[in-house]
Amino acid sequence: MSPGIIGKKIGMTQVFRPDGQVVPVTLLKAGPCVVVQRKTPATDGYDAVQLGLVEFAKKPNKPMAGHLKKASADGVKYTREFKLRPGSGDPKLGDRVLVDQFKPKDKVDVTGVSKGRGFAGVMKRHGFGGGDNTHGSMFHRAPGSIGASSFPSRVFPGTRMGGQMGDVNVTVRNLEVIDVDTEDNVLMVKGAVPGPNGAYVIVRRAKR
Repeated sequence: MSPGIIGKKIGMTQVFRPDGQVVPVTLLKAGPCVVVQRKTPATDGYDAVQLGLVEFAKKPNKPMAGHLKKASADGVKYTREFKLRPGSGDPKLGDRVLVDQFKPKDKVDVTGVSKGRGFAGVMKRHGFGGGDNTHGSMFHRAPGSIGASSFPSRVFPGTRMGGQMGDVNVTVRNLEVIDVDTEDNVLMVKGAVPGPNGAYVIVRRAKR
């Protein structure tokens, strides 16, 4: 049993439970993946497995082509490493990882890169209220005071200010698997997943 799988975000929709409850879900094109490399404590100092997502891809460069050839992993473009935990089994080089390893009601952690919003001010980035939008206010979307004067005579690290928003790794934990389509390799999870449609995501079994 693999500790996770690589996929692509298709988009969001909604499904209805038998009792009529509406459930917002995200569709993920999960797999098929292949084990590209197996890392062991004896050779690498830790226990992990490198998976590659099989999809239509351009010809890789020579170093990557040689790396993939060892596992006969043709068509692999995107690779990620998963640390093995107790109960993850002992995957071998060249083994295939499919979406059928997940079942409805399983809990998963999904990691992706959030949408980049560029340079954003404090109202958009941190939800500041801003000042009055009245005539003559002269204080509208500014951050306000960021520190004292003689003491501490500096700005504390982590002070909320304008800056780059988004485009960071985000993990959403304990998402419920609603349904699994083994024919089209589609995983349906409850709730939202970081990143735009078409972005790569990492699906791991929930830690807690």
